[in-house]
Amino acid sequence: MAVSAGPLREIAIIGGGSAGWMTAAALSDALGPDCQITLVESDAIGTVGVGEATIPPIRNFNQRLGIDEATFVRETAGSYKLGIEFVDWARKGRSYFHPFGQYGAEFDKVPFYHYWMRESLAGRTSGPIDDLSMCWAMAKAGKFAHPQADRRKIQSTFDYAYHFDAGLYAAYLRKFAEARGVKRIEGRVCDVSRDAESGFIESVTLESGETVGAEFFIDCSGFRGLLIEGALETGYENWQRWLPCDRAIAVPCTKQDKITPYTRSTAKEAGWQWRIPLQHRTGNGYVHCSEFISEDDATQTLISSLDGEALAEPRTLRFVTGRRRKFWEKNCVAIGLSAGFMEPLESTSLHLIQYGILRLIALMPGREMSPLLTQEYNAQTTTEYERIRDFLILHYKATTRDDAELWRYCSSMQIPDSLQYKIDHFRTSGMLVADERELFANPSWIAVYLGQDIIPERAPAIAEMRQQVPVAERMKAIAQAMQDAVAEMPEHADFLNQHCRSPLAI
Repeated sequence: MAVSAGPLREIAIIGGGSAGWMTAAALSDALGPDCQITLVESDAIGTVGVGEATIPPIRNFNQRLGIDEATFVRETAGSYKLGIEFVDWARKGRSYFHPFGQYGAEFDKVPFYHYWMRESLAGRTSGPIDDLSMCWAMAKAGKFAHPQADRRKIQSTFDYAYHFDAGLYAAYLRKFAEARGVKRIEGRVCDVSRDAESGFIESVTLESGETVGAEFFIDCSGFRGLLIEGALETGYENWQRWLPCDRAIAVPCTKQDKITPYTRSTAKEAGWQWRIPLQHRTGNGYVHCSEFISEDDATQTLISSLDGEALAEPRTLRFVTGRRRKFWEKNCVAIGLSAGFMEPLESTSLHLIQYGILRLIALMPGREMSPLLTQEYNAQTTTEYERIRDFLILHYKATTRDDAELWRYCSSMQIPDSLQYKIDHFRTSGMLVADERELFANPSWIAVYLGQDIIPERAPAIAEMRQQVPVAERMKAIAQAMQDAVAEMPEHADFLNQHCRSPLAI
């Protein structure tokens, strides 16, 4: 098939949901009216709908599209998120907080964390490092306000993300995309046609008999990977030996009076339970390993621990954690669950969609489909998935629980060399080894290391060499500044009611 050079004129997105409509919105905004974007989806095919908790980069995605934050939170019945509370992960009865922001405030050439570690190992601190997190100070008080830009103020040391209804988000983005010329076609794909010579996808045929052709296809069909796997057979790299959970039971329940500004993850016998507070309900789920618990018992475990009355029948989601061996093959890119699955432990599902889209825009091909662009996209995306994989594995590996088969397996399992290398550095000298391009920065690794009892044998050496710095005095002042700042902030619920109350709010 001879292909002339020039910009793409036709793109087809196969599948809707968050992945499809985030892709449609971003591409229609970036490419303009000269490229016709068509999205094919079927109302008969349900969406996963567990991606209701996010991490801070989602704000950049919305801002790029010019979406007003208050309008977005209101339209998606959302709330604000300062981090994740992890309960019973290291051991039963122990909890810690993964904050969206730094610990303390910098006051010297040596990083704040180095000094805290020195003082902690010497027995000169009495509490966890959480006590010096602005995010946790706000979260445990149920407060929220936007960060301040002035880096001299303690209110500049935190970040935030959102909880929202993924279905409402997809609907919101659909309006956005259709207003910019995206054409939606209702229908279920029953056949994929490929060029006999090149192997490129030429069109998809719907059950109605309608044919949808394009020069470039984006697979947003979910776990089944209708194009990337069903037609192009790119293969799948299975990571269950490190991330053994393969099921999730999901059910919403009535919301509590106090909408907490954080997600909660509670370790259970055979997995973990999420709790995500929205304005009109609370999202709940039990991510578990089917080898260690039956579906009925998992469902009962979830239902018995809800904060309120269940609002729907529990539904089961089946998955295999891992990634496609190729995310981009020929004239097709997989975005979202069709590209791979990371369980929602650190709320990365929508982030992987977002960066898959932004990476595609940055490497947007012409009609000739340069293989160099394909190679670079696959290399960058593979690296991103593997870095996130290692961070998730750390949660399972770093446990002292021996009360259930899952945790005994995880504590003794072999882990990737890339993760073991990082753990060894931290355990021996408190050093954080990371690439600046990693999604999860130093505070995230600190939170999980310390929260799950990976304690350095000694503090970083440079902290010991600066004994003249009045560390205790500075830390006391920081703690007091946090306390004073939080006292002035509004309650999270009051902030929502004043700025972005949803019509669905009860």
